[in-house]
Order: sequence, then structure tokens, then C-alpha cells
Amino acid sequence: MPDVANRPLGYVGRFAPSPSGPLHDGSLAAAMASYLDARAHAGKWLLRIEDIDVPRTVAGADRVIMDQLQALGMHWDSPPTWQSRRLDRYQAVFDRLLQQGQAYGCACTRRQLGAGAYPGTCSHGLAPGQRPRAWRVRVPQGVVHFDDRWLGPQCQDVAAQVGDFIIRRADGLWAYQFVVVIDDGDQGVTDVVRGADLLDSTARQQVLAGLLGQRAPRVMHVPLVLDESGHKLSKQNHAAPLDSRNALATLEKAWMHLGFRPLPPIADVAGFWAQALPRWAVRFNI
Repeated sequence: MPDVANRPLGYVGRFAPSPSGPLHDGSLAAAMASYLDARAHAGKWLLRIEDIDVPRTVAGADRVIMDQLQALGMHWDSPPTWQSRRLDRYQAVFDRLLQQGQAYGCACTRRQLGAGAYPGTCSHGLAPGQRPRAWRVRVPQGVVHFDDRWLGPQCQDVAAQVGDFIIRRADGLWAYQFVVVIDDGDQGVTDVVRGADLLDSTARQQVLAGLLGQRAPRVMHVPLVLDESGHKLSKQNHAAPLDSRNALATLEKAWMHLGFRPLPPIADVAGFWAQALPRWAVRFNI
């Protein structure tokens, strides 16, 4: 029986790639998981281009990513959004946090801090003559608990293990942790399905959601696709772009990466989704 009590009303999921290059096998596995979960819940699937990290953005990569998704039969339900077009919104939220005393300027350098949790050096104000290099959010005390739909119960003491974390970087760019929470709240995202490399970000994002008065989405972190040396496939590691010309084989490969058994013989992309969707629903009791 489907777990009706655990099914969100008005499911809204999203895929949020950074346009630092084309999609590869690893990013497709995350895209596929988020797409299947949205469709299994009869929900909406949004596309967000996370181009907030300007130095890593490659011109035209957003269009390439959209073309790849469509060639693989993955179609979003609302017009795509770009973080680079929402800078005024991020500034407004940042100003509010400053006014409320929930964020503050920090003059510390990475060399001064070293490894480990931020010790709160600048949390009570800067010394005379100091200027902020970055801005941090005040993290409340307490352990953050959440249930990951793939990995099970998780917890992190953000205050003790991370400390007050950066929401605006020393180069003036907004931090990923900050903008993604604002975006999820504004778009009404109920469920985040993404790669396991972002599991460690979840508790920080839930802290921010609480400070902003938002309900944190449910989360599912799917296994990473690794290269032959056991490292995560990534654009930084020069992962090969997807071959969308052979869409069916590409989809079947991603399906196997997610730990599913091979599907029966399939004629086309539409047939793949028709076979994969009910299997996903059964696997996660939807």
C-alpha cells in the first residue's frame, strides 16, 4: 500500500544543475532520480540553473543541459529559472538577516581559521580597523535531525561541527547554501532529490530554512557515480559528457547506476520511462 500519510500534498521537485559544462553520467543519475520521484508522486518537476558561482559558469552550458534533458525525454513543468536573475531577491533576504542580527560580517581568513568549526571569532563584532571579508549566519544551538528517504535517519550538530557559516563570500558572491534555500522556499519545493555528495549540506540548509520561516523540504540523497579510481564523476574531473544521440542506452546506464535491475527490452525513450516509473514507485512505496 502507498504510504499516503508520508506523501506530500502538491509535490514539487527540482533538478538544479550548475552550468559549468554539459551533463555527464553522474548528473544524469541525480536528474533521473528527481524526475522519477516527481512523476511517481504526480507532482511538478522544475528546472533551476544554479549559475550563482560566476567563475565556474560556462557560456551556453545552460542551453546544452536543457537540450540534453529534452533529448532524454525529461520535460520540466514550469519555465526554467536562473539564479543570476534573482540577485535582488538574495540581497533583500540578506539585508533582513543583517537587520535582525541573524547575520554578521567576518574578517577572518581561511589561513587564520584553519580546519574545524568556525569558533565565532567575529560574532560579537569586528575589532577597530577591521572590515568584513565575508558574512556569516548565526547558527542556533541544537542538533538537526532529518530522515533521508534513501539513507535513513540523519543528524548533525551544525553549531558544534560547522559553526556560523558563510552566506556571502569574500569575493562578493552569494554562497550556495544561502541561495538554494531561498530558491526552494520561493518555488514551493517540497522534495529535494540529489546526489549523496550534498548530504552534508542538508542540516545547514535546514537551519537556514528555519531562520527564514520556511518549511524544509523532504530529502533523498542518491548514490554517486564513481570513476575507475573511486572518485565522484564531475565536470572538474573532466567527466565525459552524455551521449544524447544514443538516448536509450544512456538512460539505461543511469538506471543501473541507481541500483536497479535491467529493464525488459525497450523500443524507445518513452518506453523506458513507462517501464522505470512504476518500478521507482514500488521501490519507494509511493
